[in-house]
This record gives sequence, C-alpha cells and structure tokens, in this order.
Amino acid sequence: SSHYVSSRAACSAGERPHAPVGAMAPVRGKLNDGKFFQTTKRGEIQELKEELHASDKAKQKDAVKKVIANMTVGKDVSALFADVVNCIQTDNSELKKLVYLYVMNYAKAQPELAILAINTFRKDASDPNPLIRSLAVRTMGCIRLDQITEYLLEPLRKCCQDADPYVRKTSAICIPKVYDINPELVEDQGFVEILKDMVSDPNPMVVANAVAGLAEISETLRKDLLDLDNRSTVSKLLAALNECNEWGQVFILDALANYTPTGCSDAESITERVTARLSHANPAVVLAAIKVVLKCMESIDNSETLRVLAKKLNPPLVTLLSSEPEVQYVSLRNIRLIVQKRPGILAADVKMFFCKYNDPVYVKLEKVDIMVMLVTDKNVDQVLLELKEYASGVDVDFVRKSVRSMGRVAVKLERACERAISVLLELIETKVNYVVQEAAVVVKDIFRKYPSRYEQVLSALCDSLEALDEPEAKASMLWILGEYAERIDNVDELLDSFLSNFHDEPSVVQLQLLTAIVKLFLKKPQQTQDMVSKVLKYATEECNNHDIRDRGYIYWRLLSTNPEATKQVVLGDKPSIKDDSQVIEKGVLDRLIGDLSMMSSVYHRPAEEFVTRLATAAPVREEEVGEDEDVDEEERQARRREVQEELERGPSDRGSAPSGSGGGGALDLLDLDGGGDSPPAFGGGASAPAPTPKAPVLQPTQAGQTGKTGFGVMASVTREGGQIKLNMTFANASSVPIGGFAIQVNKNPFGLAPAQQLAVADISPGSSAETILPMVAGSLLSGSQPTNPLFLQVAVKNSLDIFYFNVPFDLSAVLVEGDALSRDAFSQVWQRVGDGRQSNTVVSAPVALSPDQVKSRLAYDNIQYVAQRQVDTSTLLIYVSCNTVNNCTITGEVAVQSGSATMKVGTRSETPALV
Repeated sequence: SSHYVSSRAACSAGERPHAPVGAMAPVRGKLNDGKFFQTTKRGEIQELKEELHASDKAKQKDAVKKVIANMTVGKDVSALFADVVNCIQTDNSELKKLVYLYVMNYAKAQPELAILAINTFRKDASDPNPLIRSLAVRTMGCIRLDQITEYLLEPLRKCCQDADPYVRKTSAICIPKVYDINPELVEDQGFVEILKDMVSDPNPMVVANAVAGLAEISETLRKDLLDLDNRSTVSKLLAALNECNEWGQVFILDALANYTPTGCSDAESITERVTARLSHANPAVVLAAIKVVLKCMESIDNSETLRVLAKKLNPPLVTLLSSEPEVQYVSLRNIRLIVQKRPGILAADVKMFFCKYNDPVYVKLEKVDIMVMLVTDKNVDQVLLELKEYASGVDVDFVRKSVRSMGRVAVKLERACERAISVLLELIETKVNYVVQEAAVVVKDIFRKYPSRYEQVLSALCDSLEALDEPEAKASMLWILGEYAERIDNVDELLDSFLSNFHDEPSVVQLQLLTAIVKLFLKKPQQTQDMVSKVLKYATEECNNHDIRDRGYIYWRLLSTNPEATKQVVLGDKPSIKDDSQVIEKGVLDRLIGDLSMMSSVYHRPAEEFVTRLATAAPVREEEVGEDEDVDEEERQARRREVQEELERGPSDRGSAPSGSGGGGALDLLDLDGGGDSPPAFGGGASAPAPTPKAPVLQPTQAGQTGKTGFGVMASVTREGGQIKLNMTFANASSVPIGGFAIQVNKNPFGLAPAQQLAVADISPGSSAETILPMVAGSLLSGSQPTNPLFLQVAVKNSLDIFYFNVPFDLSAVLVEGDALSRDAFSQVWQRVGDGRQSNTVVSAPVALSPDQVKSRLAYDNIQYVAQRQVDTSTLLIYVSCNTVNNCTITGEVAVQSGSATMKVGTRSETPALV
C-alpha cells in the first residue's frame, strides 16, 4: 500500500512513477484477451477439454479464459464443469479467480460437482494470501446451494475474525447471502450476533458491510437489528462515515435515516457530521445525506438552524441537475417529494428547472411539474413566459404538458390568470389541433375556479370547435357551452351539431352533452324544447350505458315534476377547485421521504405496492416444539409403525372413501375458519363451500406505469369443475372511458396462464365491468418453489395505463382431481418429511362433525381420503392426501374427537411453503 500511495503522490506532483519494462508484459497480455471472444469453431468443447488438462499452465489458463469467454457470450459450457474444477488446484491467483467465476455461474446446474470443490474452498479460506481467503469465502457465499451452506460456516466464522480487514469485510457481506439460503442455521450458529459485533470493527469498510448485511436481514425479519436506539451505535456509524468508500457511505447513511434523534441537540450534532457528504461526487451519497438531514430537521425547533440547513441543501440539489439525463430524472423525482415536503429549500431557484433544448422529454416533463410547484407571485411571469415558449415546440407530449401547466398555474395563482388567458388565446389562434384541445381543457378548469370572468376566450374556442376530436377536449367544451349558454349566441346550433352524432360519441362526451342541453333548456326553454326531448330520448331509450340512462331519467323526472328545483340542482353554484393533481397524501409523502434515493421515490409509491418480498425465515411452531419435547425417538418409531400398519390395512376396514374432490389451504385444511358454511350444511353430508369472494387487489388511487390513476381491480382465483378461473371486477374511477384491455400473467410455480385473450367492453367513468378468465396450468412455469401466501403477479394494460398487481389465492384453486395416494406412497412421503417439518394447526367447525362429514367436506376441495386409525374411544385419525397442478404432494392427518367441534390438523409436504 505504501508503494501505491507514493506512486499516486508522484503522479499528483506531475512526475511519472517508474515501472520496470517487464511489468508492461502482463498489461499487453490483458489487452489481447479480446481474442478469446472471437472464436466460432465447431467441436470446440472437446478441444477445450484437452487444453484444460494440458500440463502447460499458460495453455491451461488460456483454455479457462476461452471457457469464460464462451460463458460470457451465452454459450453453454456446463459440460466442462469437472474439467474446469480440476484447474482450481493452482497457486496462480488469476487462474483461481477465473475458475471461481465459472463455478459461481454453473454451481446451480451441477450441484453435485460443485460440492467436489468444497475442500479446495475450505483450504483456500486458510490461505496465507488474504485475497485468496476472501475470494474463497465470497465464492462459497455466492454458490446458492443449501448443500454447501454447512461446509461454509466454519471458514466463514474464522474469516469474520480474520486479521486482515479485506477478509472481514468480505465475510460481513457473505453472512446475509448465507442467511438467504438457510436463515435458521445462520441464527442458530450466532452469525447475526457476529455481524452486530462487526459494527464496532475499527475498519470503516467492515463497518459499512456489516451495516449493509444487517439491513438486508432486518428487511427479511421485519425488525431492527442495528440497535439504533443505542446512541453508541450511531456514534460508531458516524465515525466510520468519513473513511469508507462511497457505497459504504450510502449503506451507513441509509441506516442513519432510520434513527430518530433524541432531541434538538442530537439532531444538530448528526447534521453537522453528515452535511459534508452533500458535496460528494456520487449522487447516491448526496441523496442519502439529504434524506438524513431531512429526518433530523423534523426534530429541530430552532428556526434559524432550519433556515441554515435549508440553505445547505440547496446547492447539492441544484448540482444534481447537471448530471446525465438518467441521473437527472431520478433526482427530479426525488426533488418533487422534497419540494412538497419543504418548498422553501428551492423556492428561489425555479430558473434551475427551466428546460434545455437537448433535455430528453422525460426530464422536461418532470422539470415542468416542479416549475409549477415552485411558482409564486414573484416568479409567475418568468414561468408563464417559459411555458409559452415550450408550447410552441414540436414534441406533442411536451407541448400538451406545457399548455396544461399554464392552467395549473392560473388555478394556483389568481394574479397569473389574466396573463395565462392571454397566452392561451394566442395558442388557440395557432389552430394547432393538439394545442387547441389542451387549451379547451385548461380553460374549463379556469372557468371552474373563476366563474363569470375571462369570457373573452369563449369566441375563440367556439371558432375552433372543429379542431376538437379528443373525448376530454370535447367534454370540456360542452361543459363551457352549457355553463355559458346565455352568453353564446349560436349555442343551440353548436350543441345540435354534437347531438347529431350522439350515438357515435364516447360516454364521457354523451354525459356532458346531455347535461349541457338540459342547462340550455333551463336558460332558453322556448327555443330548445325539441332538442331536450331528443337528447332525453336518446339517453333513456337508445343508449346502453347505465350511467347515461340513469342521468337521463333523473333529468326527465326533475323537468317533468319541478323545473325550479331542476334549476337549483343543475345550475347551482359549483364548489371551487384547486390544483392538487401532483400532491401526494401526507402519510405517503412521509414514507417516501424516508425512502429517498430508492425505487419508491422514483415511482412515488410505497415499496409494498410494487415489490414482492419472499419470507425466508421459517416460523417457529409452538405445537411442533411441544411435541418434540414430549415424544422421544422410540415413541416416534412406534407411531410410524402404527401408521404403516393402518395404511396397509386400507380403507376397507374403516369404511370407504367418498368420491368427489375439493381443496383447502394447508393451514386450514377443512376451510372452517371463515369459509362461510352454516351449521345445517353438515347435517346429512356436506354442502359445497361458499365461493371465494373477490378481494381488492388494485386501489383506484394506485398509479400505473406512467403515473395515471383511476383504475381499480377486485379479483379472486377459483377452481370450478376442474377449471381454474381468474375472476375480476374492473372499476373506472377516472374521468375518461377505459378500453383496449389486455392481460399478462408473470411466470409462477404452477405455470398458470390465461387460456384466452381478455375480452372486456369499454368502461365509462364511474362504471365497472366483470370478467371471468379461464386459466391453464403448466404453461408459464417459473421453476421456483411456491410461496406462502400464494399469489399471481398480473399486469393489465388498457387505454389509461399499464397496471401491476398481485392476486392472492387459496391452495384449493390448484389442487387437482384424481385418486388418493397409494398407502405405500403416502407412508413414504409422510416418513420422509418427518415430524420435524410437520405443520400443526387447530381448526374449529360451527358444530361437532362426524368422521364421514369431515371426509365429505374435504372431498369438495380435492383432498382425498387414504386411511383412518382409531386412537382411543373418542379420537379418530383420518389420513388424507392431495396433489397440486405442478405435482407437489401434500399429506395430512386430521384428529377428529367425537362430540367436539375442534380438530387438530397436521400437514407434511416436501414443498414447505405449501404447509
């Protein structure tokens, strides 16, 4: 390291550090490594195999490089696994690194052969060279095989106490990887405590990696392992902050952001130590530091201190806008949150968000939104002038956004309204189609906010009526025509032109046309009698849309019974509007501020709405622990023999199994906890369980891929007559019709996929539609184990946006019809899984059930009867089995006590997530 430092010092002083001529040879060799990617020979596997066994080490190393090159470009070279692993016994560190890289990539495909290399890994973990020691531990941690975990623990434990900090920091990041594979083993062996101790390590990089590891495990366990309530822990993190690398700083700052200061002085102390990170070159460090400062500002009550901190946060945020476009976009999404939380930080810097000619459109759109958020009476003229300039551009989306933003500014600031109207008039006179359409929508909002003012724009809009062809623009114009009917001379002719195409218009336009004509009739009843009769006839007799028909009937009855009351209802004062289109609800905003610099802050959605976490920590079952303490090994063996004998006797000794089938979750095998069955259902048999109700899976407030909201979904997955079905109800809470539906299901353990295209008619605003989509199994297999709880990841595309959501479902939906397991097969699975992995639960029925009623109830869910055994005069054990569509087998034991409504259910499966 001293040679490295002196060389850097020489370079900084303008000198060139001396290097021996021979040292350039390895550099030239590395520059020529590109040749390994240029081979296209056939039959190369055999040639590589021979070269890997060459006695010449240089030739052997070149062969491994060729293998890695083939692997890198996507060729399958797993057939050479044993040959490459043979090269691991070498003192050449470069060759060893290459072999380790290969092993990490193919260990999952060849787990048996990977285990053969374990002895070498263990040996290298004690190598005198710290780089080799850390490489061995890192490689073993990256091989995600449960079989290898037990061999890794001792080397990992030693390396956690290694004298070299590089080895310790590698071990710290390896522990969460092993935890992901086998959490119970890691906890039992005390590695979580070792990781906690490493937070006190004298080396800052070890501290940073320990913090990263604990944070990852904490997310899985859903509890804080960092012990941030202990002030000494915070002090250690702050001490390590200045000395570790940039990504280490990000980990530490993210941890500090979860700490709540004990008081004002504590918060000020932390901000003093953190503010130096605001000038870091890495944007991730800057945003993480801003997150910590914002958290501390909540605990500071001194206004002068808050003003100074806000001033310090300003330059780093502005500097982020000079980064690459992608970084700019992420920064802008974060800045939008910060501006809403503390607008004073950037209040004087609206000019920094003016768009440059070479900004990508996605950056421009974000900048315009922030400009509107920062607009005040002082800078409104600058902002409107800038927006006017943008509105004359060539990018359609950006022009639309600019015109709509003028309306937002006008609604926000009354002083800006006059200026905005004059700009809008100029834009309307350009006669550019999409500009006029947006202007119509904007003017409608301005009229809603400031009624009976700025009517000079009416004539310009009426002259441009022919340019309107989008539903939202037409609806806005019709609202204006109805609202200002008495001020427009030829309003009846304009509305009549729309009425002639009533049946061809979208529902949102039809609704506004109906209301506009009724308004006109109330204001000019003599001239428009025929027109209102015609539109009411169209709406009530010739329209299939429920909303339009209902509104037509309401108007008809109001007009026929009490015209004066109709005026109060239809022409009454409207509530004033305000611009809250970009405002995030306070609770959500506080959560997103805590997630600055993460994906949540870019999506503006909490993590649970778009991230599916798979729990790896197995729950501890109290029943299982209690049984293990009370039952010794001899009793277990005796019980297994009894089960085996009972199975061999078969069902004929105890009664025949009912025909039929059904399903149920392993944790509620009888589906009695909320299935909705009434007591009479068990009288002389068992009636079918209540159908699975739909559950909300997408709220209308949740945004789609591009940020649009207003689409809600309720869904359930059921199995009826051997067919799996995805039942959905789509709700339109937006202001425009939604159509053009398409669906996509992500790969899943059961391979469930749509059996046909999604067919749903257009949904008008405020309406809903139901659909049942047949599903087939085995089509979209993910190759992964099922999760608990079970769910489908679904994406629905429509004319509004693309929406992503998860649909949970019960195990019964994927249980197949068919015969029960044979007695031998049942016994093999039951004993192979063993007591240690049995899941036990207690269920209660509304009334006491007989054994036959229990078997009948299970039959509805495709859980087949295998055998039964009388334990004593009051307890009968019923053994059952079922299979899923992806061939996972579940075996069960139900203990039925005569006269009792409570039953004990034990389930075993070689797929633990299912029980």
